[in-house]
Formats: sequence, structure tokens, C-alpha cells
Amino acid sequence: MKAIVKKRAEKGLVCEDCPIPICGHLEVLLKVKQVSICGTDLHIDNWDAWAKQAMKPPTIIGHEFSGEVVELGKGVTDIEIGSRAVVEGHVTCGACEQCLSGTRHLCPQTYGIGVQRDGGMAEYVAVPRENLFILPDSIPDHVAAILDPLGNAAHTALSFDLVGKDIVISGAGPIGSMATAIARKAGARKVIVLDIRKYRLDLAMKMGATHVVNVAEENLDECLKNFGVQNGIDVGLEMSGNPEALRSLLSHMRPGGEVALLGIFPHDVAINWGDVIFKGLKIKGIYGREIFRTWFQVTRLLESGLDVSPIITHQFSALDFQEAFKVMHEGACGKVTLNWDLV
Repeated sequence: MKAIVKKRAEKGLVCEDCPIPICGHLEVLLKVKQVSICGTDLHIDNWDAWAKQAMKPPTIIGHEFSGEVVELGKGVTDIEIGSRAVVEGHVTCGACEQCLSGTRHLCPQTYGIGVQRDGGMAEYVAVPRENLFILPDSIPDHVAAILDPLGNAAHTALSFDLVGKDIVISGAGPIGSMATAIARKAGARKVIVLDIRKYRLDLAMKMGATHVVNVAEENLDECLKNFGVQNGIDVGLEMSGNPEALRSLLSHMRPGGEVALLGIFPHDVAINWGDVIFKGLKIKGIYGREIFRTWFQVTRLLESGLDVSPIITHQFSALDFQEAFKVMHEGACGKVTLNWDLV
């Protein structure tokens, strides 16, 4: 099979012929249909400090993908050949307190498909049966390939009650823009998206933002006042990982407001703790998806009319992955997918 591989401990990726994976005990073999490029894949391509400590080449990358079940490993009896599926990319131990108490996404023994074991940027991939999520027929392959990051957006946005609330999303990347659509679907009164890139702000508008603010050019205080947000932000969703964006968001929260943090910050970020303590803010850290609660949420949202198709701005044949990665690195895009059916 063809696969996109981090071949060596250096910058760059290669497409090469690899053996089709052996389907092990309690595993399933998928024929991959479409795969989405994630920020994690960009780190691996660049071979930055995170990638150097996270993985050991050679490894097939990719953890956002959809496919079709073509083989069942020994012990798998509850699904059928031909089932369409997506995969939860976090493989957990199943035995720790977090796994046994229903919070698998917080398992301290987690390892990642496409990082610590071969992933889905290939024609075939073997995955644990327990990581498989069977798709309804109503969700097409290209949308299914982004259910992983859509799950991140849903986990963040749906952490708090949004009905009738004024929401600010800091960061209009693909996950922030998908959270925009979810917040509107969940009944938010206003969904205000902040960024410094016009392309991303325009994309957020396509995804349903009521207002967007280019914080490099506009005064947020004046904008909020003009938008009718008089007493501060009800719910803040921090998606950027930018320290100044976090400080600004906290300063504009209303007393008793709620903040979900998905963006990853430098470990030593300083904030004004008075904003948190004296306003009585509730802050929740977000990691991945709640396995599998979030997957059910996003599929039902899609079946009930949530439209995230505008976020998929570029689609390539999998063999054109170098061009696709170039588009991702340049940043003027939403989600970028690779299609193995076009190979």
C-alpha cells in the first residue's frame, strides 16, 4: 500500500510503499477513504521540538480519517465488513481510574494513532476495535474525516450552557470556526469571533458568526459595546493559545462567566488572577473529545442540520500531499483533506 511516512528524524515526509498492516487481536483493518491534515501533522512535518519528543520514526502519520471496514481481527464479532467508520485517535489503557470511571480522554497512559503507532495517512490502517465509531450513512466521507477536530470544537463549545448567551471565541482557526457553527446551533444569542487574519475571520462568518473582530485593527471594548454586549462576555472559548488573547478574554468576562480553554499555551503564561478570583470565573481545560460521548453529539448535530462543509476549503489526491501540506503551512485555508480514492 501507499503511505505517508515520517521516515527519518528530520524535516519532511515521504510517500512510499509499505506492507498492509496485519489485523491483530481485537483490531479492525480499515481501507482509508479520506484523511484530514491536522496541526499535529504539521509539527511532525517540521520535526519541531514537540515532534522530537513525541514520536520515533519511521511512523505512518495521520489521525483524522474515515474509512471502510475490510477485515476483522480475532475476537471482533459485533460489526460487519463494509461498515463505514471513523477512529478515535487516542488509544487508552482501559484499566486506570479515569478509563474505568468514564473519562477515557484523561487516561494518563494514552498514546496516539499517527504519532506513537502507525496512523491513517495510508491506504489501510489497523486500529483497536474499541477506537472505532460506526458512521451513519448521512455523513459523507470528507465530512467524516474531520469528525475528530469537530469533536474538539464540540467538547469546548458544549462545556457550558449556551442558550441565549453572548459567546466570544478567541481564535478563528478551523476548530474555532467549527465551534462557531456549534454555538449558533446550540442557541447562543451572539457568537463573536476574534482573530488577526482576515481569511480566517471571513471563514468564521461563513460558519455562522454574528460578528467578527480583527483585534489587530479594532478596539474590542468598543466592538462589544456596539454589538450590545453590555455586562461582559457570558462564555469565552479560547482556541488560539495566544497569551495576550487569554488575558484579554478574561478581562472582558462578566462576573460569574465561564471559560473553556482548548488552546495550548507556553507553560509559564501569566494572567491577572484578579479577573478570575474576584469575578468568580469558571475555567475548564479541554483535551480531545469525551470518548465516545462527543462523537455521538457531533453525529447527531450533523444529522439535525449542522453544516460544517464550508470549513473544508481544499481537497487533494493523497499523492499530492506535499502541495496540501504547503497550503496548510501557509495558513490561508480551513481544513485540508487528502482523498485516497483519487490515487
